[in-house]
Order: sequence, then C-alpha cells, then structure tokens
Amino acid sequence: MNDNGVDITTSGADSELDARLSKELDAFNQAATAGHEQSEFTVRITDADGELVAGLSGWSWGDRAGIGMTWVREDSRGDGRGAELLAAAEEEARRRGCVSILVSSFTFQAPAFYARHGYEEVARVPGFPAAHEDVWLLKPLT
Repeated sequence: MNDNGVDITTSGADSELDARLSKELDAFNQAATAGHEQSEFTVRITDADGELVAGLSGWSWGDRAGIGMTWVREDSRGDGRGAELLAAAEEEARRRGCVSILVSSFTFQAPAFYARHGYEEVARVPGFPAAHEDVWLLKPLT
C-alpha cells in the first residue's frame, strides 16, 4: 500500500481485469450515447470439413461500423476470401444503418488490400510498431 491507502500493481495479461474494464467502459459509453446502440458482429468462412478458412470481427455503434480483426488462412490467401469477408461485413453494417466503416491495418498487414476495396486512408501513425506504421482507413457505405 502507498501513502494514500491504495495498491497499484503492474502485471501481464489479466483477462479478469480486461472483462471488468470492458463492462465499465461499455456502461459509461452507453450512458453518454443513449439511443445509439453498440453491438458486435462476426463473419466466418469454413471449408467442407468445418475448419475455419477466414474470419472477421467487427462492431457497430450508432450509424458507424468498424472492423476489429480480419484473418484468412494462409493456404486460402489470394482466393478472394478476404473480399468475401469485407462484402459480408459491409452488408451487415448497412443492414444496421451504418453510413461508414473504419479499419486499422499495420503496413506489414493489408492496408493496400483495404484500399483496393474502396477504403481511403484517413490517418497514419508512424513508427508503430518499430519501423512500421498503423494505417487507419474509412469507407463510406452510402
């Protein structure tokens, strides 16, 4: 304990703390944006054996959407699966009344892929991580 009677600790991953922070921030955000629903969605592509080929997780909040994670199995890259994921996510966002969708992609990942699909760069964070950059892209859905 320090002088103020509180204990401050630093540690590695803490799923319990993450869950609590998510719960508390969701409640705060919902109160601050009453009437603007926030919810998550996923898109999954599986093969004939039921194995995951590609997936995407995203969210909508009011009339905006975002993509959190996109992944395509290595042996299926270049087969159009990423485009299928984006199309399905964009359709779900439109169904929810969203007017745009946002994604962040590091330069060693796929910003060019998103640009080919109509996403426009709106911000770039240099040197993150290391010698790479974090590229933020936005696509209008109207």
